[in-house]
Amino acid sequence: MQIRKLVTIVEETLNEAGKAIEPPTRKAAAIAVIANPFAGGYTEDLSELMDIGEELGGMLGDKARDALGIAPEECESYGKAAIVGLNGELEHGGAILHPKLGAPFRKALGRGLALIPSVKKRGPAGCTIDVPLNHKDAAFIRSHFDGMTISLEDAPMADEILVALVVTDSGRPLPRIGGLTKEDAKYEDGLR
Repeated sequence: MQIRKLVTIVEETLNEAGKAIEPPTRKAAAIAVIANPFAGGYTEDLSELMDIGEELGGMLGDKARDALGIAPEECESYGKAAIVGLNGELEHGGAILHPKLGAPFRKALGRGLALIPSVKKRGPAGCTIDVPLNHKDAAFIRSHFDGMTISLEDAPMADEILVALVVTDSGRPLPRIGGLTKEDAKYEDGLR
């Protein structure tokens, strides 16, 4: 794997609608910009990208959690995303995100019963992507339906892939739309 750049972003919300948020809600994105070994042509076997996904799952999961300065069991939400540069295929992002990335990402966060929400797109340097989020152990906890917008002005170049993993230590600020709460979840099946 050839990494050009690693970036970590922490977003803290201290005030919402004129109300102080105490403690602030926090999200951390760990981002890797890597060379796409299959840019510019069709390749049937994408196992090299699947192996890269496995490596990035643990590395970026640890970086995102460390950026928040919390223990694995304190991580609440997660999500993943990829932007494939213009000489690549959307399937290249799928190969990184899906077959092997999830297990080491979950291990970095101590657990992860719920499906990891994801999104992928093809785009030029500087384009944005909205990383979807849900609670890592009970996807139906409504206060944790959220997202984080990611953008790097110089990535991905046409022959690169930007991979982003996001972790939070909280849900949205001021949640009040009802539904399952984190206090009432059973944490048995990844849903409730």
